[in-house]
Amino acid sequence: MKAKRIIAVIVTAAMGISTVTAALAAPPKMKMTTEIPAQITAPENVKTSIGELKFFDGVPTKKTVDTVYDYIDRARAVQVFLNSIPALSMYTLREGQASIGADASNKIAIWDTLMDSTTVLLTGNTSTMYAVGFLDLEKDGPTVIDLPPRMLGVLDDMAFHYMTDLGVAGPDKGKGGKFLILPPGYKGKVPDGYFVVPSKTNGVWVFTRGYLDKGIKAASDNIRNNLKVYPLAKAANPPKMAFINVSGKKMNTVLPNDYSFFEKLHDLIQGEPDDYLGPEAKGMMAAIGIEKGKPFNPDARMKKILTDAAAIGNASARAISYFPREPGNFIYGKNSAWIMAYANKDTAFKKNGAYNLDARILFHFGYIVVSPAMAVTVPGKGSDYGLAMLDSKQRPLDGSRTYKLHIPPNPPVKDFWAVTMYDTQTRSQLQTDQQFPTLGSQTKGFKKNTDGSYDIYFAPKAPKGQEGNWLQTIPGKSWWIGLRMYGPLQPWIDQTWRPGEIELVK
Repeated sequence: MKAKRIIAVIVTAAMGISTVTAALAAPPKMKMTTEIPAQITAPENVKTSIGELKFFDGVPTKKTVDTVYDYIDRARAVQVFLNSIPALSMYTLREGQASIGADASNKIAIWDTLMDSTTVLLTGNTSTMYAVGFLDLEKDGPTVIDLPPRMLGVLDDMAFHYMTDLGVAGPDKGKGGKFLILPPGYKGKVPDGYFVVPSKTNGVWVFTRGYLDKGIKAASDNIRNNLKVYPLAKAANPPKMAFINVSGKKMNTVLPNDYSFFEKLHDLIQGEPDDYLGPEAKGMMAAIGIEKGKPFNPDARMKKILTDAAAIGNASARAISYFPREPGNFIYGKNSAWIMAYANKDTAFKKNGAYNLDARILFHFGYIVVSPAMAVTVPGKGSDYGLAMLDSKQRPLDGSRTYKLHIPPNPPVKDFWAVTMYDTQTRSQLQTDQQFPTLGSQTKGFKKNTDGSYDIYFAPKAPKGQEGNWLQTIPGKSWWIGLRMYGPLQPWIDQTWRPGEIELVK
Protein backbone atom coordinates (compact mmCIF):
# COMPACT_ATOMS: atom_id res chain seq x y z
CA MET A 1 0.00 0.00 0.00
CA LYS A 2 2.78 2.37 0.90
CA ALA A 3 4.59 1.73 -2.34
CA LYS A 4 1.40 2.31 -4.37
CA ARG A 5 0.87 5.68 -2.71
CA ILE A 6 4.45 6.73 -3.53
CA ILE A 7 4.01 5.78 -7.17
CA ALA A 8 0.73 7.76 -7.36
CA VAL A 9 2.40 10.86 -5.97
CA ILE A 10 5.24 10.59 -8.46
CA VAL A 11 2.83 10.18 -11.39
CA THR A 12 0.69 13.08 -10.20
CA ALA A 13 3.76 15.33 -9.80
CA ALA A 14 5.03 14.38 -13.24
CA MET A 15 1.69 15.29 -14.74
CA GLY A 16 1.85 18.68 -13.03
CA ILE A 17 5.34 19.41 -14.35
CA SER A 18 4.20 18.48 -17.83
CA THR A 19 1.25 20.80 -17.60
CA VAL A 20 3.41 23.73 -16.38
CA THR A 21 5.99 23.12 -19.09
CA ALA A 22 3.30 23.15 -21.75
CA ALA A 23 1.90 26.37 -20.37
CA LEU A 24 5.32 28.06 -20.50
CA ALA A 25 5.98 26.85 -24.03
CA ALA A 26 2.73 28.29 -25.39
CA PRO A 27 1.59 31.27 -23.31
CA PRO A 28 -1.87 32.58 -24.05
CA LYS A 29 -2.09 35.48 -26.50
CA MET A 30 -2.20 38.98 -24.90
CA LYS A 31 -5.15 41.04 -25.96
CA MET A 32 -4.57 44.80 -26.47
CA THR A 33 -7.02 46.70 -24.35
CA THR A 34 -6.54 49.97 -26.35
CA GLU A 35 -5.55 50.69 -29.96
CA ILE A 36 -2.40 52.89 -30.43
CA PRO A 37 -3.05 55.91 -32.72
CA ALA A 38 -1.05 55.67 -35.95
CA GLN A 39 0.18 59.27 -35.67
CA ILE A 40 2.31 58.49 -32.60
CA THR A 41 4.03 55.45 -34.05
CA ALA A 42 6.73 54.93 -36.67
CA PRO A 43 5.98 52.50 -39.51
CA GLU A 44 8.65 50.09 -40.65
CA ASN A 45 9.48 52.22 -43.71
CA VAL A 46 9.02 55.95 -44.32
CA LYS A 47 9.94 57.73 -47.55
CA THR A 48 11.27 61.27 -46.93
CA SER A 49 13.24 63.99 -48.71
CA ILE A 50 16.43 62.70 -47.05
CA GLY A 51 15.79 59.10 -48.13
CA GLU A 52 13.93 56.03 -46.87
CA LEU A 53 13.93 55.72 -43.11
CA LYS A 54 13.53 52.25 -41.55
CA PHE A 55 12.51 51.14 -38.05
CA PHE A 56 12.06 47.98 -35.97
CA ASP A 57 8.95 48.65 -33.94
CA GLY A 58 9.79 52.36 -33.67
CA VAL A 59 13.54 51.93 -33.16
CA PRO A 60 15.56 53.35 -36.10
CA THR A 61 18.05 51.11 -37.88
CA LYS A 62 21.75 51.98 -37.86
CA LYS A 63 21.55 53.39 -41.39
CA THR A 64 18.56 55.55 -40.46
CA VAL A 65 20.35 56.84 -37.36
CA ASP A 66 23.32 57.89 -39.50
CA THR A 67 21.07 59.55 -42.09
CA VAL A 68 19.13 61.48 -39.45
CA TYR A 69 22.24 62.70 -37.62
CA ASP A 70 23.74 63.88 -40.91
CA TYR A 71 20.54 65.81 -41.57
CA ILE A 72 20.40 67.30 -38.06
CA ASP A 73 24.01 68.47 -38.23
CA ARG A 74 23.54 69.91 -41.72
CA ALA A 75 20.26 71.64 -40.82
CA ARG A 76 21.77 73.19 -37.71
CA ALA A 77 24.83 74.31 -39.65
CA VAL A 78 22.66 75.95 -42.33
CA GLN A 79 20.75 77.85 -39.64
CA VAL A 80 24.01 78.88 -37.95
CA PHE A 81 25.23 80.17 -41.33
CA LEU A 82 22.07 82.19 -42.04
CA ASN A 83 21.63 83.54 -38.51
CA SER A 84 25.32 84.45 -38.22
CA ILE A 85 25.47 86.52 -41.42
CA PRO A 86 25.17 89.81 -39.46
CA ALA A 87 28.01 88.90 -37.06
CA LEU A 88 30.24 87.52 -39.84
CA SER A 89 29.66 90.63 -41.94
CA MET A 90 30.94 92.71 -39.03
CA TYR A 91 33.90 90.35 -38.57
CA THR A 92 34.95 90.66 -42.22
CA LEU A 93 34.55 94.44 -42.11
CA ARG A 94 37.06 94.47 -39.26
CA GLU A 95 39.28 91.95 -41.04
CA GLY A 96 39.27 94.02 -44.25
CA GLN A 97 40.07 97.26 -42.48
CA ALA A 98 42.91 95.60 -40.58
CA SER A 99 44.32 94.28 -43.87
CA ILE A 100 45.11 97.84 -45.01
CA GLY A 101 46.52 98.89 -41.65
CA ALA A 102 43.46 100.13 -39.76
CA ASP A 103 43.99 97.63 -36.95
CA ALA A 104 43.70 99.84 -33.84
CA SER A 105 41.18 102.35 -32.54
CA ASN A 106 43.35 105.33 -33.48
CA LYS A 107 43.74 104.10 -37.08
CA ILE A 108 40.98 105.21 -39.43
CA ALA A 109 40.35 104.12 -43.02
CA ILE A 110 39.28 107.13 -45.09
CA TRP A 111 38.33 107.43 -48.77
CA ASP A 112 39.95 110.82 -49.42
CA THR A 113 38.82 110.96 -53.05
CA LEU A 114 35.64 108.92 -52.52
CA MET A 115 35.07 105.20 -52.96
CA ASP A 116 35.42 103.56 -56.35
CA SER A 117 34.84 99.98 -57.44
CA THR A 118 38.29 98.84 -56.28
CA THR A 119 36.99 98.51 -52.72
CA VAL A 120 34.98 95.34 -52.20
CA LEU A 121 32.45 96.59 -49.66
CA LEU A 122 28.73 95.92 -49.54
CA THR A 123 26.85 98.59 -51.51
CA GLY A 124 29.37 101.35 -50.99
CA ASN A 125 28.58 104.45 -52.99
CA THR A 126 30.64 106.93 -54.99
CA SER A 127 29.08 110.07 -53.50
CA THR A 128 30.15 109.92 -49.85
CA MET A 129 33.29 110.69 -47.84
CA TYR A 130 33.60 107.55 -45.73
CA ALA A 131 35.81 107.26 -42.65
CA VAL A 132 35.61 104.05 -40.61
CA GLY A 133 37.38 102.38 -37.72
CA PHE A 134 37.02 99.74 -34.99
CA LEU A 135 37.21 99.88 -31.21
CA ASP A 136 38.71 97.08 -29.12
CA LEU A 137 37.14 97.59 -25.70
CA GLU A 138 38.67 94.39 -24.28
CA LYS A 139 42.16 95.75 -25.00
CA ASP A 140 41.63 99.50 -24.49
CA GLY A 141 38.83 99.66 -21.93
CA PRO A 142 36.48 102.69 -22.06
CA THR A 143 37.24 104.54 -25.29
CA VAL A 144 36.63 108.13 -26.36
CA ILE A 145 35.46 109.24 -29.81
CA ASP A 146 36.00 112.97 -30.16
CA LEU A 147 33.71 113.67 -33.08
CA PRO A 148 34.10 116.84 -35.19
CA PRO A 149 31.07 118.85 -36.27
CA ARG A 150 29.39 118.33 -39.63
CA MET A 151 29.47 114.53 -39.53
CA LEU A 152 27.02 111.69 -40.06
CA GLY A 153 27.63 108.30 -38.53
CA VAL A 154 26.65 105.38 -36.34
CA LEU A 155 28.11 102.85 -33.91
CA ASP A 156 27.18 99.17 -34.43
CA ASP A 157 28.33 96.28 -32.25
CA MET A 158 29.77 92.91 -33.27
CA ALA A 159 26.31 91.39 -33.65
CA PHE A 160 25.61 94.29 -36.06
CA HIS A 161 23.14 95.75 -33.58
CA TYR A 162 22.57 99.49 -33.46
CA MET A 163 24.18 101.37 -30.56
CA THR A 164 23.87 105.09 -31.30
CA ASP A 165 23.94 107.65 -34.08
CA LEU A 166 26.82 110.08 -34.46
CA GLY A 167 26.46 113.59 -35.85
CA VAL A 168 23.23 115.08 -37.15
CA ALA A 169 20.99 112.17 -36.06
CA GLY A 170 22.94 111.64 -32.83
CA PRO A 171 22.90 113.33 -29.42
CA ASP A 172 25.51 115.89 -30.58
CA LYS A 173 23.02 117.13 -33.24
CA GLY A 174 25.82 117.56 -35.77
CA LYS A 175 27.80 119.94 -33.56
CA GLY A 176 30.38 117.34 -32.58
CA GLY A 177 31.32 116.21 -29.11
CA LYS A 178 32.95 113.50 -27.04
CA PHE A 179 31.40 110.03 -26.93
CA LEU A 180 32.53 107.54 -24.27
CA ILE A 181 32.05 103.88 -25.22
CA LEU A 182 31.96 101.51 -22.23
CA PRO A 183 32.97 97.81 -22.39
CA PRO A 184 30.43 95.03 -21.68
CA GLY A 185 29.50 94.92 -18.00
CA TYR A 186 31.60 97.98 -17.11
CA LYS A 187 31.22 98.91 -13.41
CA GLY A 188 33.87 101.62 -13.09
CA LYS A 189 33.51 105.34 -12.63
CA VAL A 190 32.06 107.31 -15.56
CA PRO A 191 33.32 110.91 -15.83
CA ASP A 192 31.08 113.81 -16.76
CA GLY A 193 31.15 115.64 -20.08
CA TYR A 194 30.58 112.70 -22.42
CA PHE A 195 27.80 111.15 -24.44
CA VAL A 196 27.98 107.75 -22.73
CA VAL A 197 27.29 104.63 -24.82
CA PRO A 198 27.46 101.16 -23.18
CA SER A 199 28.42 98.27 -25.47
CA LYS A 200 27.38 94.62 -25.29
CA THR A 201 30.43 93.56 -27.31
CA ASN A 202 34.17 94.20 -27.17
CA GLY A 203 34.34 95.13 -30.83
CA VAL A 204 32.54 98.27 -32.04
CA TRP A 205 32.39 99.52 -35.62
CA VAL A 206 32.80 103.28 -36.00
CA PHE A 207 31.13 104.40 -39.22
CA THR A 208 31.23 108.07 -40.20
CA ARG A 209 30.59 110.22 -43.26
CA GLY A 210 31.58 113.80 -43.92
CA TYR A 211 29.53 116.52 -45.59
CA LEU A 212 30.56 117.26 -49.18
CA ASP A 213 28.75 120.58 -49.57
CA LYS A 214 32.06 122.47 -49.18
CA GLY A 215 33.96 120.06 -51.40
CA ILE A 216 35.77 116.74 -51.11
CA LYS A 217 39.00 118.20 -49.72
CA ALA A 218 37.17 120.19 -47.03
CA ALA A 219 35.37 117.05 -45.88
CA SER A 220 38.63 115.11 -45.72
CA ASP A 221 40.44 117.91 -43.88
CA ASN A 222 37.66 118.14 -41.28
CA ILE A 223 37.97 114.44 -40.52
CA ARG A 224 41.76 114.25 -40.61
CA ASN A 225 42.29 117.37 -38.48
CA ASN A 226 39.52 116.91 -35.93
CA LEU A 227 38.49 113.28 -35.45
CA LYS A 228 40.17 111.71 -32.39
CA VAL A 229 39.79 108.20 -30.98
CA TYR A 230 41.68 107.07 -27.87
CA PRO A 231 41.38 105.02 -24.65
CA LEU A 232 39.99 107.05 -21.74
CA ALA A 233 43.00 105.93 -19.69
CA LYS A 234 45.25 107.82 -22.15
CA ALA A 235 43.16 110.99 -22.36
CA ALA A 236 46.04 113.09 -21.00
CA ASN A 237 48.38 111.84 -23.71
CA PRO A 238 46.34 110.18 -26.48
CA PRO A 239 48.06 108.18 -29.22
CA LYS A 240 48.55 109.99 -32.51
CA MET A 241 45.81 109.44 -35.05
CA ALA A 242 46.63 107.59 -38.27
CA PHE A 243 44.44 108.07 -41.34
CA ILE A 244 44.84 105.54 -44.14
CA ASN A 245 43.63 106.63 -47.57
CA VAL A 246 41.79 103.70 -49.17
CA SER A 247 40.61 105.42 -52.37
CA GLY A 248 41.68 103.29 -55.31
CA LYS A 249 43.08 100.55 -53.05
CA LYS A 250 41.99 96.93 -52.88
CA MET A 251 40.22 95.94 -49.69
CA ASN A 252 37.85 92.98 -49.23
CA THR A 253 35.27 93.31 -46.45
CA VAL A 254 32.66 90.79 -47.69
CA LEU A 255 31.87 87.59 -45.77
CA PRO A 256 32.87 84.22 -47.29
CA ASN A 257 30.40 81.65 -48.66
CA ASP A 258 32.42 78.50 -48.01
CA TYR A 259 33.70 76.37 -45.11
CA SER A 260 35.90 79.24 -43.90
CA PHE A 261 32.67 80.98 -42.77
CA PHE A 262 32.57 78.61 -39.79
CA GLU A 263 36.28 79.03 -39.06
CA LYS A 264 35.87 82.81 -38.93
CA LEU A 265 32.75 82.50 -36.78
CA HIS A 266 34.69 80.42 -34.27
CA ASP A 267 37.43 83.04 -34.20
CA LEU A 268 34.88 85.83 -33.74
CA ILE A 269 33.24 84.39 -30.63
CA GLN A 270 36.60 83.88 -28.92
CA GLY A 271 36.99 87.63 -28.47
CA GLU A 272 33.46 88.44 -27.32
CA PRO A 273 31.49 87.91 -24.09
CA ASP A 274 30.33 84.35 -23.66
CA ASP A 275 26.66 85.16 -24.06
CA TYR A 276 26.73 88.01 -26.56
CA LEU A 277 24.70 86.14 -29.18
CA GLY A 278 22.29 84.56 -26.66
CA PRO A 279 21.77 80.96 -25.46
CA GLU A 280 19.89 79.78 -28.55
CA ALA A 281 22.61 80.88 -30.98
CA LYS A 282 25.27 79.66 -28.58
CA GLY A 283 23.61 76.23 -28.40
CA MET A 284 23.28 75.93 -32.16
CA MET A 285 26.95 76.78 -32.62
CA ALA A 286 28.02 74.33 -29.92
CA ALA A 287 26.02 71.60 -31.66
CA ILE A 288 28.30 71.91 -34.71
CA GLY A 289 31.53 72.27 -32.74
CA ILE A 290 31.87 76.05 -32.36
CA GLU A 291 32.41 76.99 -28.71
CA LYS A 292 34.28 79.70 -26.86
CA GLY A 293 37.46 78.48 -25.24
CA LYS A 294 37.53 75.23 -27.20
CA PRO A 295 39.32 74.41 -30.45
CA PHE A 296 37.32 74.08 -33.65
CA ASN A 297 38.50 70.80 -35.13
CA PRO A 298 35.71 68.96 -37.00
CA ASP A 299 36.41 65.46 -38.28
CA ALA A 300 36.19 64.58 -41.97
CA ARG A 301 32.48 63.78 -41.77
CA MET A 302 31.60 67.04 -40.04
CA LYS A 303 33.82 69.12 -42.31
CA LYS A 304 32.01 67.67 -45.33
CA ILE A 305 28.64 68.53 -43.74
CA LEU A 306 29.76 72.10 -42.93
CA THR A 307 31.02 72.59 -46.48
CA ASP A 308 27.64 71.44 -47.78
CA ALA A 309 25.81 73.66 -45.27
CA ALA A 310 27.77 76.73 -46.36
CA ALA A 311 26.81 76.08 -49.99
CA ILE A 312 23.14 75.68 -49.02
CA GLY A 313 23.29 78.76 -46.79
CA ASN A 314 24.84 80.82 -49.58
CA ALA A 315 22.18 79.68 -52.06
CA SER A 316 19.47 80.48 -49.51
CA ALA A 317 20.79 83.99 -48.87
CA ARG A 318 21.00 84.68 -52.61
CA ALA A 319 17.47 83.38 -53.24
CA ILE A 320 16.16 85.63 -50.46
CA SER A 321 18.19 88.59 -51.77
CA TYR A 322 17.35 88.43 -55.48
CA PHE A 323 13.86 86.87 -55.29
CA PRO A 324 12.47 88.03 -51.92
CA ARG A 325 9.13 86.75 -50.66
CA GLU A 326 8.74 89.12 -47.69
CA PRO A 327 6.02 91.63 -48.75
CA GLY A 328 7.65 94.38 -46.71
CA ASN A 329 10.66 94.43 -49.04
CA PHE A 330 8.63 95.49 -52.09
CA ILE A 331 8.33 99.22 -52.73
CA TYR A 332 5.63 99.11 -55.44
CA GLY A 333 4.30 95.57 -55.01
CA LYS A 334 5.36 92.21 -56.39
CA ASN A 335 4.84 93.23 -60.03
CA SER A 336 7.76 95.67 -59.75
CA ALA A 337 11.44 94.81 -59.39
CA TRP A 338 12.04 97.74 -57.02
CA ILE A 339 12.66 96.70 -53.41
CA MET A 340 13.94 98.29 -50.21
CA ALA A 341 16.77 96.93 -48.05
CA TYR A 342 14.91 97.42 -44.75
CA ALA A 343 11.67 95.45 -45.00
CA ASN A 344 8.79 97.58 -43.72
CA LYS A 345 11.46 100.22 -42.98
CA ASP A 346 12.25 98.37 -39.76
CA THR A 347 15.93 98.34 -38.76
CA ALA A 348 15.23 95.90 -35.89
CA PHE A 349 13.95 93.26 -38.37
CA LYS A 350 10.87 92.47 -36.29
CA LYS A 351 7.40 91.35 -37.36
CA ASN A 352 4.52 90.74 -34.97
CA GLY A 353 6.94 90.79 -32.06
CA ALA A 354 9.30 88.17 -33.56
CA TYR A 355 12.40 88.35 -35.73
CA ASN A 356 11.63 88.64 -39.43
CA LEU A 357 14.30 86.15 -40.47
CA ASP A 358 14.20 86.61 -44.26
CA ALA A 359 14.27 90.40 -43.85
CA ARG A 360 17.33 90.17 -41.63
CA ILE A 361 19.14 87.84 -44.02
CA LEU A 362 18.36 90.01 -47.05
CA PHE A 363 19.70 93.14 -45.41
CA HIS A 364 22.89 91.78 -43.89
CA PHE A 365 23.86 89.66 -46.91
CA GLY A 366 23.83 92.70 -49.17
CA TYR A 367 24.09 95.85 -47.06
CA ILE A 368 25.79 97.40 -44.05
CA VAL A 369 25.15 100.10 -41.41
CA VAL A 370 22.21 99.66 -39.04
CA SER A 371 20.55 102.80 -37.73
CA PRO A 372 16.89 103.75 -37.31
CA ALA A 373 17.79 107.06 -38.96
CA MET A 374 18.42 105.21 -42.24
CA ALA A 375 14.82 104.00 -42.41
CA VAL A 376 13.05 107.21 -41.41
CA THR A 377 12.00 109.20 -44.44
CA VAL A 378 11.55 112.90 -43.70
CA PRO A 379 10.79 115.20 -46.65
CA GLY A 380 13.91 117.07 -47.69
CA LYS A 381 16.21 115.35 -45.18
CA GLY A 382 18.51 112.33 -45.16
CA SER A 383 18.27 109.82 -47.95
CA ASP A 384 16.18 106.93 -49.21
CA TYR A 385 16.93 104.05 -51.54
CA GLY A 386 15.39 101.83 -54.18
CA LEU A 387 17.07 98.63 -55.39
CA ALA A 388 16.44 96.69 -58.61
CA MET A 389 17.96 93.26 -59.36
CA LEU A 390 15.63 92.18 -62.18
CA ASP A 391 14.24 93.58 -65.43
CA SER A 392 10.60 94.51 -66.07
CA LYS A 393 9.79 90.84 -66.77
CA GLN A 394 11.31 89.72 -63.45
CA ARG A 395 14.39 88.21 -65.15
CA PRO A 396 18.02 88.47 -63.98
CA LEU A 397 19.99 91.23 -65.70
CA ASP A 398 22.40 89.92 -68.35
CA GLY A 399 25.66 91.84 -68.85
CA SER A 400 25.78 90.90 -72.53
CA ARG A 401 22.44 92.64 -73.30
CA THR A 402 21.35 96.28 -73.56
CA TYR A 403 18.85 97.73 -71.08
CA LYS A 404 17.28 101.12 -70.42
CA LEU A 405 16.03 102.74 -67.21
CA HIS A 406 13.70 105.74 -67.54
CA ILE A 407 13.80 108.37 -64.79
CA PRO A 408 10.63 110.49 -65.11
CA PRO A 409 10.79 114.31 -65.12
CA ASN A 410 11.59 116.24 -61.98
CA PRO A 411 13.08 113.58 -59.70
CA PRO A 412 11.78 114.64 -56.27
CA VAL A 413 14.94 115.40 -54.30
CA LYS A 414 16.13 118.45 -52.42
CA ASP A 415 19.82 117.58 -52.84
CA PHE A 416 20.63 115.06 -55.59
CA TRP A 417 19.95 111.56 -56.88
CA ALA A 418 22.26 108.85 -58.22
CA VAL A 419 22.11 105.35 -59.74
CA THR A 420 25.01 103.03 -58.89
CA MET A 421 25.72 99.58 -60.38
CA TYR A 422 26.61 96.56 -58.26
CA ASP A 423 28.03 93.10 -58.81
CA THR A 424 25.59 90.27 -58.04
CA GLN A 425 28.46 88.13 -56.74
CA THR A 426 30.01 90.58 -54.28
CA ARG A 427 27.14 93.06 -53.77
CA SER A 428 29.86 95.70 -54.18
CA GLN A 429 30.37 98.24 -56.96
CA LEU A 430 30.67 96.58 -60.37
CA GLN A 431 34.28 96.68 -61.54
CA THR A 432 34.45 97.85 -65.17
CA ASP A 433 36.46 100.34 -67.21
CA GLN A 434 34.41 103.05 -65.49
CA GLN A 435 36.07 103.90 -62.17
CA PHE A 436 32.85 105.21 -60.66
CA PRO A 437 29.89 103.11 -61.93
CA THR A 438 27.38 105.86 -61.14
CA LEU A 439 25.15 108.29 -63.02
CA GLY A 440 22.96 110.96 -61.51
CA SER A 441 22.04 114.60 -61.19
CA GLN A 442 25.61 115.53 -60.25
CA THR A 443 27.24 113.70 -63.18
CA LYS A 444 28.87 115.91 -65.78
CA GLY A 445 27.80 115.17 -69.35
CA PHE A 446 24.65 113.36 -68.24
CA LYS A 447 22.04 114.29 -70.85
CA LYS A 448 18.49 115.28 -69.89
CA ASN A 449 15.53 114.69 -72.21
CA THR A 450 13.49 117.66 -73.44
CA ASP A 451 10.68 116.89 -70.98
CA GLY A 452 13.08 116.89 -68.03
CA SER A 453 13.33 113.10 -67.79
CA TYR A 454 16.46 110.96 -68.09
CA ASP A 455 17.31 107.66 -69.77
CA ILE A 456 20.16 105.50 -68.48
CA TYR A 457 21.54 102.73 -70.69
CA PHE A 458 23.28 99.58 -69.43
CA ALA A 459 25.32 97.64 -71.99
CA PRO A 460 28.85 96.35 -72.73
CA LYS A 461 29.28 99.25 -75.17
CA ALA A 462 27.59 102.65 -75.19
CA PRO A 463 24.66 102.95 -77.61
CA LYS A 464 25.45 105.53 -80.27
CA GLY A 465 24.84 109.04 -79.02
CA GLN A 466 24.31 107.89 -75.41
CA GLU A 467 27.90 107.83 -74.19
CA GLY A 468 27.14 110.26 -71.34
CA ASN A 469 24.07 108.28 -70.26
CA TRP A 470 25.72 104.85 -70.28
CA LEU A 471 26.90 102.49 -67.56
CA GLN A 472 29.12 99.63 -68.68
CA THR A 473 28.20 95.99 -68.13
CA ILE A 474 30.26 92.81 -68.56
CA PRO A 475 29.21 89.93 -70.83
CA GLY A 476 28.82 86.77 -68.78
CA LYS A 477 28.09 88.70 -65.58
CA SER A 478 24.89 89.88 -64.01
CA TRP A 479 24.43 93.21 -62.20
CA TRP A 480 21.90 95.28 -60.28
CA ILE A 481 21.38 98.89 -59.28
CA GLY A 482 20.71 101.11 -56.31
CA LEU A 483 18.82 104.40 -56.73
CA ARG A 484 19.73 106.87 -53.99
CA MET A 485 17.49 109.86 -53.31
CA TYR A 486 19.26 112.48 -51.17
CA GLY A 487 16.79 114.81 -49.50
CA PRO A 488 13.76 112.90 -50.87
CA LEU A 489 10.61 114.98 -51.32
CA GLN A 490 6.96 114.07 -50.81
CA PRO A 491 6.27 112.68 -54.33
CA TRP A 492 8.93 110.02 -53.70
CA ILE A 493 7.59 109.27 -50.23
CA ASP A 494 3.92 108.98 -51.24
CA GLN A 495 4.91 107.24 -54.53
CA THR A 496 3.16 109.70 -56.83
CA TRP A 497 6.55 109.80 -58.58
CA ARG A 498 8.33 106.52 -59.23
CA PRO A 499 11.20 105.38 -61.45
CA GLY A 500 10.58 103.17 -64.44
CA GLU A 501 11.45 99.47 -64.56
CA ILE A 502 14.64 98.28 -66.23
CA GLU A 503 13.61 97.44 -69.80
CA LEU A 504 15.42 95.05 -72.13
CA VAL A 505 16.31 96.87 -75.36
CA LYS A 506 18.11 94.08 -77.21
